[in-house]
Amino acid sequence: MIRTVIDTNVFVSSFFGGKPRRVIDLWKNGQLLLCLSADIVDEYVAVLQRLGLDPQKEIDTLLQFFAKGYHIVFTTQTPALNIVAEDPDDNKFLECAVALGAGFIVSGDKTLLAVKNYMHIKIRSPHDFLMTVDRGGV
Repeated sequence: MIRTVIDTNVFVSSFFGGKPRRVIDLWKNGQLLLCLSADIVDEYVAVLQRLGLDPQKEIDTLLQFFAKGYHIVFTTQTPALNIVAEDPDDNKFLECAVALGAGFIVSGDKTLLAVKNYMHIKIRSPHDFLMTVDRGGV
């Protein structure tokens, strides 16, 4: 399985279909291992709440799904990195990827995508990530 960090914008966009949903489907089908940290889960929940999802229903179900560890690896400790100076909040995705040995970060965020590679981690858009997977380049 491909260890992958999924940026919040891709995770939330997956609810609306398209390439982000195909990325999430890879996770649900067991083709990738979703790498999570507390900061990432907190951001997922905060954004979903801002979108108006019922925290007693959809968000609780999502958190239970994460808690069951369905193709998920979770870290409680991440290194402190300052790679994305333009948007320091994006560093949490790199920190999680480093801590869990992820090969990819899938993101639609321009500042994070501009990094392209950090150590062994490839930062790709959903489109480019899916192309890589389809070509067997992982």
